[in-house]
Amino acid sequence: MKQQQAFPTIINSEVLRGMTLRDYFAAAIITGIFAHRDNVFNTHLMNATEAYQMADAMIRAREEV
Repeated sequence: MKQQQAFPTIINSEVLRGMTLRDYFAAAIITGIFAHRDNVFNTHLMNATEAYQMADAMIRAREEV
């Protein structure tokens, strides 16, 4: 799986790489789940590994479209 950048920026012909799209998705997933404590996913405390697994699934789904 290619590591795409979430927010690449070019300044003076230099590419500044930020977080990867995978990192961005995982952060968004875990933030959203913790923000909604009554969410069905909160039957157990989600950990970072699970958030990255969901992020990987999101990236695979993007590639299939």
